[in-house]
Amino acid sequence: MESSNAPNAGIGKEEAPKLQIYPTPNTGVSPFWRDKYEREAKKYWDLFYKRHQDRFFKDRHYLDKEWGRYFSGAGRKDVLEVGCGAGNTIFPLIAAYPDVFVYACDFSPRAVNLVMTHKDFTETRVSTFVCDLISDDLSRQISPSSIDIVTMERLTGKDQKISENFYVRGDGTRAFYFSNDFLTSLFKENGFDVEELGLCCKQVENRARELVMNRRWVQAVFCSSGGATSSSEEASVRVDIFNQAIIEPDVAANTLKEPMNDSEVDMSEGVAFEMFGLSSFEDNEMIEVNLRDRSFKIEVLSKEYQHTCRSTGLMLWESAHLMAAVLARNPTIVAGKKVLELGCGCGGICSMVAAGSADLVVATDGDSIALDLLAQNVTANLKPPFLAKLITKRLEWGNRDHIEAIKEENNEGFEVILGTDVSYIPEAILPLFATAKELTASSNKSLREDQQPAFILCHIFRQVDEPSMLSAATQCGFRLVDKWPSKNSASPSESIISSWFSENGHEVYLPSPALNIMYFQVE
Repeated sequence: MESSNAPNAGIGKEEAPKLQIYPTPNTGVSPFWRDKYEREAKKYWDLFYKRHQDRFFKDRHYLDKEWGRYFSGAGRKDVLEVGCGAGNTIFPLIAAYPDVFVYACDFSPRAVNLVMTHKDFTETRVSTFVCDLISDDLSRQISPSSIDIVTMERLTGKDQKISENFYVRGDGTRAFYFSNDFLTSLFKENGFDVEELGLCCKQVENRARELVMNRRWVQAVFCSSGGATSSSEEASVRVDIFNQAIIEPDVAANTLKEPMNDSEVDMSEGVAFEMFGLSSFEDNEMIEVNLRDRSFKIEVLSKEYQHTCRSTGLMLWESAHLMAAVLARNPTIVAGKKVLELGCGCGGICSMVAAGSADLVVATDGDSIALDLLAQNVTANLKPPFLAKLITKRLEWGNRDHIEAIKEENNEGFEVILGTDVSYIPEAILPLFATAKELTASSNKSLREDQQPAFILCHIFRQVDEPSMLSAATQCGFRLVDKWPSKNSASPSESIISSWFSENGHEVYLPSPALNIMYFQVE
């Protein structure tokens, strides 16, 4: 989620610059994952086509407009499509040019199978086979010096850096960012001269996600060196590079085309996925959480995406599992109270458990995508009258408009505020406590200590240690009443948190021994 970093303990009227709560990878992929992606590259692409089938990429009907002169003319044209995918280049070509024969290869067996099972596939026009050009001998499938045109396409991702201009997407497939100079040098070193080289630009609108994106790609044609220009010595390559800032037109190059500016409306899920690493809900997986006599089915981001996903709100964390188990075993913690959960993510499991006995539950997160999935999970797991007691709201910590919107739902403050694994970014700790302070209900001196309004944090200590959290809590007007586990804790009868685990012999599932719970109240 995102939050605004309040300069002091309180929440000021002026909005501070936004703070990114989840970390942006800046150190690159670790050697372990870099080797794994290289070793299992074929597997990741095969999983990609298993998931998306032929729905991800659009058929490339622009080929006739852009490069028709290379495919037309008397006599048969043999084309090699490298990385054929589901056949989005193959089938527009054979439909437009009756004399074209396509050799299509990909190192994903599922991709090759998608081509062979396509309704327009015919062995008289297409020969498709599994091949890794880096390690396999292509001459086993195609006679040397027999290809007239070579087409290939590479798409980009920007989730994590493997090496210079080389990145891995959220699903483990990899992509390389080409620059004009690099592409020219690459082909010149292998005996090709530039015939066409240009940067194409389009503005893409995804209305479903309310996104407007600047789409860029390099489009080029290379011919064999030596001055020959017959079709039998030509090869073409088109490289798509989405939103790539380092690629600029080389105006000094004689062969560069002027950038093409246009706009288009693209409703496909693929555009947002490629540019922003967004996952469509069909890429998710269902996990089951069993808590005492209740079972929840929670839809979260698939595990194969989680290691590169930039949003931490699309998965269920161990701390949420523990806190949900505690609430399920001890409903008196929230019974008859107004409960607020901060940074609940798409799971919202603590809020859903709390809705069983609380008067009101407001589940919040700063990530709108996580909230969309949260609403789906809540509807799927809660029935009336509990469903009516749980409200989902967007809340960026320190955001004045968001805080006021929460107060409109409950202007008396919340008696229980929960946060699970929301304390791992140092810069976010003050906004976290300041927001919690403003939304906490006033103390009632007539109540016992364990019945007073409380802010409960469950987490594993990562980048923020306990002294830093206590310092931020003090600045924002909180005091630490209890913590678990604690070497110096009082007896279970005197410890609020310990009683949650020991009462009536309850055994609460502990997903990780590194988990901690901190119990704060307003000074």
